[in-house]
Amino acid sequence: MSSETLDRLNPAIALNKQAITPALGLAIVAWWALVALMVFWPDKPVGFAPPRFVGETHRLFGTLAAALTVASLLGRVLQWRLLFSPLQRSARWLVALAVLIAIWETVTAKLALLPAPFFAPPRALVEAYATDWYRLGDSVLNSLRLLALGFVFGSLSGFVTGIAIGWSRGLGYWVHPILRFLGPVPSTALLPLSLYFFPSSFSAAIFLIALATWFPVTVLTWSGVSSVDNRYYDVARTLGASNLFLIMRVAIPASLPHVFVGLFMGLGASFSVLVAAEMMGVKSGLGWYLQWAQGWAAYANMYGALIVMALLFSSLITLLFAVRDRLLAWQQSAVKW
Repeated sequence: MSSETLDRLNPAIALNKQAITPALGLAIVAWWALVALMVFWPDKPVGFAPPRFVGETHRLFGTLAAALTVASLLGRVLQWRLLFSPLQRSARWLVALAVLIAIWETVTAKLALLPAPFFAPPRALVEAYATDWYRLGDSVLNSLRLLALGFVFGSLSGFVTGIAIGWSRGLGYWVHPILRFLGPVPSTALLPLSLYFFPSSFSAAIFLIALATWFPVTVLTWSGVSSVDNRYYDVARTLGASNLFLIMRVAIPASLPHVFVGLFMGLGASFSVLVAAEMMGVKSGLGWYLQWAQGWAAYANMYGALIVMALLFSSLITLLFAVRDRLLAWQQSAVKW
């Protein structure tokens, strides 16, 4: 009998599952303790200019602590599982995050143990986001456009190439040496050549991102097509299937788990190439923003861009996971990630 059936039969069990766990209660206490540390422990003066956005930072973290408290209580009282269950699962991470921010605040703003401006306190990040949100947002949009173009071109070309060489031995004879020759070479090493052959740094960056995506998608798609059981083809041929039908309805669906592994690898490689290309050639994007912030010694802006970059790339990976789970719902046990 499943747990959901038990919950319907015994409401008391379901109510007990919705109780605030010790970990979630500790998370609430930890975040309010962080707010108290920020507000009641005075900052150590550093330099001649008074610190900015101190009150805004206190209000921001107070709002976060209040939101966590209210969400936990509402989820507990109103039995909102969609709200309460994620809080319970992430309670220990919320505690760890509050502790890390408290340590960060202590060693920078309160005790000034780390040299400024290389290590900025949390209020410096709030200032960076509040005063430079337009430039940072524009950089995010430019990076997403560049990444989308390169990743789509690389994925499509890699998928077609992998299907072709996995199906045709004759074509594979010519393409395999190229894969062995170009695959191990980092795409960023080809940046000087791409800047020479392409009309703009933007198109050169698209090519490098597409190349970094193309190799893993090609190899994993080829592996997926080659590993399809020949008995599937024999049964389909017996029923009169054509080669096009075998490719579209047998080879491609059976190789999709491998294809998505290649897409995961290609997306990760494209992130590195994206940042390197923006730092060295493209005059926009998050990579360019990092270099600009470092050049002006705006280290808080640099850290803020790194956080945005981590959240953005993690969200894209999560989105790709969601697409894979939706498309491969009929063979979830075929691939583990």
